[in-house]
Amino acid sequence: MALTGKRALVTGGGSGIGLAIARVLTGAGCDVAIAGRDEGKLKAAGLPWFAVDVTNDESIAALAANAGPIDIFIANAGAAPTAATLKTSRATWDRAIAVNLTSVFACTQAFAPQMIERGWGRFIAVASTASHRAYRYTGAYAAAKHGVLGWIRTLAIEHAKTGVTFNAICPGFTDTPLLNDAVNRLAAKTAGDIDAAKRALAKDNPAGRLVHPDEVAAAALFLSGESAASINGQSLIIDGGELAS
Repeated sequence: MALTGKRALVTGGGSGIGLAIARVLTGAGCDVAIAGRDEGKLKAAGLPWFAVDVTNDESIAALAANAGPIDIFIANAGAAPTAATLKTSRATWDRAIAVNLTSVFACTQAFAPQMIERGWGRFIAVASTASHRAYRYTGAYAAAKHGVLGWIRTLAIEHAKTGVTFNAICPGFTDTPLLNDAVNRLAAKTAGDIDAAKRALAKDNPAGRLVHPDEVAAAALFLSGESAASINGQSLIIDGGELAS
């Protein structure tokens, strides 16, 4: 899976799935930079980094200008707000759509044209099993992630002859800081136990455990390679068999 000579950019790259992807691409010889809002985490990762707010068009434009030509773009930045559907505020809804869906749209507009012009590229969105099913208290998040999958599929069929592929990776519940934050918020709202909440999430996976970020990163590495040239418009589900069950 050598990616020597390729340049990659990973949003939300300071921790969790994003950092795992950045490291596995680096290990394959790719020149990788990470981007995100938390400069402390970005610096600690030990990789070239850019500060970006993916909900801000000007920030994304600055990222595109400063990062230079990119061959592999990983749209990983996301947020997982939790609320009962009829108690979901407009602010929560708008934030979920902006971070999880509109950011993918904006990053596509900023980075895909240069890939198409050069005749090679990989645009990979880290979506979720919530792109395919519903979970309680995640209505805004699920709506956004369903939208990501529709956007990626449309990009794929419109640009199938360009040498650029557009795919989504859809992990189940993954052991990351993002999941921990969501569990903590949900436990606080429902007066539940944090450890019990995590165990309940792990039970959705037939393997009885949470997905590991490195397992998601391995999928990103595969989709980034030459051997994945005919994999386009796909949703690669990594959930231990959750959706199948």
